[in-house]
Amino acid sequence: MFVSYLILTLLHVQTAVLARPGGESIGCDDYLGSDKVVDKCGVCGGDNTGCQVVSGVFKHALTSLGYHRVVEIPQGATKINITEMHKSNNYLALRSRSGRSIINGNWAIDRPGKYEGGGTMFTYKRPNEISSTAGESFLAEGPTNEILDVYMIHQQPNPGVHYEYVIMGTNAISPQVPPHRRPGEPFNGQLGTDGRSQEEGEEKEETEEKEDVHGGAPEVFTSESAQTFPVRHPDGFSSHRPDNVVPAGPQPPRRSRDHNWKQLGTTECSTSCGKGSRFPIFRCVHRNTHEEVPESYCDSSMKPTPEEEPCNLFPCPAFWDIGEWSECSKTCGLGMQHRQVLCRQVYANRSLTVQPFRCRHLEKPETTSTCQLKICSEWQIRTDWTSCSVPCGVGQRTRDVKCVSNIGDVVDDEECNMKLRPNDIENCDMGPCAKSWFLTEWSERCSAECGAGVRTRSVVCMTNHISSLPLEGCGNNRPAEATPCDNGPCTGKVEWFAGSWSQCSIECGSGTQQREVICVRKNADTFEVLDPYECSFLERPPSQQACHLKPCGAKWFNTEWSMCSKSCQGGFRVREVRCLSDDMTLSNLCDPQLKPEEKESCNPQDCVPEVDENCKDRYYNCNVVVQARLCVYNYYKTACCASCTRGASRHAGFLGSR
Repeated sequence: MFVSYLILTLLHVQTAVLARPGGESIGCDDYLGSDKVVDKCGVCGGDNTGCQVVSGVFKHALTSLGYHRVVEIPQGATKINITEMHKSNNYLALRSRSGRSIINGNWAIDRPGKYEGGGTMFTYKRPNEISSTAGESFLAEGPTNEILDVYMIHQQPNPGVHYEYVIMGTNAISPQVPPHRRPGEPFNGQLGTDGRSQEEGEEKEETEEKEDVHGGAPEVFTSESAQTFPVRHPDGFSSHRPDNVVPAGPQPPRRSRDHNWKQLGTTECSTSCGKGSRFPIFRCVHRNTHEEVPESYCDSSMKPTPEEEPCNLFPCPAFWDIGEWSECSKTCGLGMQHRQVLCRQVYANRSLTVQPFRCRHLEKPETTSTCQLKICSEWQIRTDWTSCSVPCGVGQRTRDVKCVSNIGDVVDDEECNMKLRPNDIENCDMGPCAKSWFLTEWSERCSAECGAGVRTRSVVCMTNHISSLPLEGCGNNRPAEATPCDNGPCTGKVEWFAGSWSQCSIECGSGTQQREVICVRKNADTFEVLDPYECSFLERPPSQQACHLKPCGAKWFNTEWSMCSKSCQGGFRVREVRCLSDDMTLSNLCDPQLKPEEKESCNPQDCVPEVDENCKDRYYNCNVVVQARLCVYNYYKTACCASCTRGASRHAGFLGSR
């Protein structure tokens, strides 16, 4: 009856639309000619005041690698959009507040696709085109049924992450059912037997699945290939019941008690492995012969309700889940591309990431492959060799070599393989030329300031382009390049003498080296050490220089200790300690075990009052005055000054220790 009513209603609406010349549309309230639309809060005819749009940009500069929280998505959020502002080598990750990873958890990067979590379906996108500059994104319609946390797996500078979601406000208007719609009638989808929509049933199912997960099941990463959950109704049955279930309705009169309901087998298991479900099949049989008879012989009200039973609990065979190929490593010619291959196993309608050894019965697909986006440009020789640059001897010649694309255009040389570039210049030999020796003048200065030395000149064999004499070559009579010289005996010459450098003062970083520099007089066979002022007219060699063996890396630096907080009876003093790198910037690479103390105790000695020469005891029994507490009177305080002062100091120290 309900189906017939629905068909008649639809036909009536369609006829009404066709009958109107203007072709009036149906609003979100299902009234013909209504102009009501659903606002961003999901309210039919709403004015966008029933909800609040939360948005922002996560721009924090991150320093350490790993997971960093970006934003919290509250329970009940809808229209969720988490998007990187620019492509990067970072990854977005999603985790429930209970600790269950939904996308990219436990340092395992999932491939793009749809993932269930928090009561909704998230679409994970990762643009893979070379020309694309778009970053990763999470999109979900919501609403969420628990708090979710968005993380960034930081590997390079953060380009910024834009987040946006909608939450219902305090003045939210609940979606209204049109007055003409009867209870239980479908509204934008099918309803279950209890009047709830299929989406609500799936939400409940997901919640129950999550409770199972929290009870100790492994973390679940649901892939696109994972099966959908069956709708679970309030009476505990699956929506897929056996065909032999008798619907409620008028029953024939009960004839006798010779027949009863008996289980005759079960339905087929919903899955061949990985935990499916089945239902018992009840038939009407004769009580004595157990012969099956028509169901009208039995009382339908006494027929047992089929209870769902688990079946095929053993896990399905593991399989290799193959991700998408990465970008090609080269824009032209042969390059390499990579993809992620994970071992997964389906259990309880969920795809789990498992250890690779579970897929050892299968050949693992390749994770790397060669790729070629286009044919690279190639080198072309445009001209022949030019004439040699010299008329005789060895010269050079050139030719024009260009990098040409696969469509014939001249492009930059970087577009072609530089290792395969043809030579555009080479030597050429035009035969021997007339040659002769070319000489410079002798040097004016002797190599030794005293004693025997030499003077030099340059000698080179070159082509004689000036003379037309037919010389056959320079020959073996090479002119001398050095000639002896003598500036007289070296007796009595004064000069600085420098020794060898010492080792560097430190093992790493910047240090210094020392060496001995003395003033000596050089005789024929000996040296005489003189006072430094004897060589003061000469430039003194340096006796110290900087040295740097290797970088020290990060080290602990500290300031001087502060003043002690107390001058006696135990105080403390502090200092600041920082880890600095070689360039004196803050670092976190220092060994924590070697960190100097930042606080220490000081001045533990007892406080001793200053001795006043005029403060003395005039009587030998002043201790009695102190015991009798008479020091409060001026007479006794003066007569027994030393004893009263010591007593007052001890009393003050006792009170301070309390």
